[in-house]
Amino acid sequence: MAHLTMVKKRFADGHTCQKCAQAEALLKQRGHWGRVDQVVWADEGDAASPGNQLAREHGVELAPFFVARDARGERVYTSVLALIKKEFGPAEEAAPPAPAEAAVMELVASARSLAGKTPAEIVRLALERFGSDCAIAFSGAEDVVLIHLAAQTGKSFRVFSLDTGRLHPETYRFIERVRERYGVPVELVSPDRVALEDLVRDKGLFSFYADGHEECCSIRKVEPLRRRLSRSRAWMTGQRRDQSPTRTEVDVIEIDRINVGASGPLVKFNPLAHQSLGDVWSYIREHDIPTNELHERGFVSIGCEPCTRAIRPGEHERAGRWWWEDATKRECGLHVGNLRAVK
Repeated sequence: MAHLTMVKKRFADGHTCQKCAQAEALLKQRGHWGRVDQVVWADEGDAASPGNQLAREHGVELAPFFVARDARGERVYTSVLALIKKEFGPAEEAAPPAPAEAAVMELVASARSLAGKTPAEIVRLALERFGSDCAIAFSGAEDVVLIHLAAQTGKSFRVFSLDTGRLHPETYRFIERVRERYGVPVELVSPDRVALEDLVRDKGLFSFYADGHEECCSIRKVEPLRRRLSRSRAWMTGQRRDQSPTRTEVDVIEIDRINVGASGPLVKFNPLAHQSLGDVWSYIREHDIPTNELHERGFVSIGCEPCTRAIRPGEHERAGRWWWEDATKRECGLHVGNLRAVK
């Protein structure tokens, strides 16, 4: 499979050219966005930007354009339709069939019957239905429980983690222990380099203390998540109803229309939705599941180093996240906006 680079134009006011946005939307609609390995920007007024350098190298004057590289050499496409036809083959030129809305809603409606099922049964259902097209989002203690349960099924599954660049050293060691324990690759998904560099250049490294964490989390977490999920049909999280005031209505199965999957709407599984923090830790200790060293120092919910602290006696588990903000705003944006399951 060729390594594929997309070059997008960005105007001086920060906006993306309309044709670039349309090409990206078409690739997502047809389920090909996950085939794009790299996006580089041709910045207006900056001849040294990576996209402008590629444009000069290949004699291209318009954006977007695509560069495919493999053993056969390099190929340049100025048309997204030509790219799809030539690189993805006739069989893939047409949009892959998206799951019928009625079928998706029927699956989500089963949340009612699954409420009494064990997390292990829900994990098995997700993997039987979607297999390796169901990706487990891994960052904390709850997520390792999901990996442990998935490994016990003997079925194929994938694990990814958002590497924001601001995680604790202990978290990176934790990721490696999980990889070694379960023999599963952990895909580390990084932020868009240009967007991150722009933020740090314009606002510094700690802007979130002054104007809130939303912008930083959007670049370091939300966009990388959407990019990763564009290659999946379902995903699995460790969300629990008792985690925070914003998660009290989480269901074991939801439709995720905030993120676009490889074939349309994503199905989102939350097998621990009805479990308590005590339930999770009892299971971890019973099965000797790896944990983050920071838990031994009073950290419960663990995110980026500048935005996470140990909680004090009597505080809620999420009190250590973005503690300078109102409790109802302590979400990074990964889960906000997902539709509730059908009742």
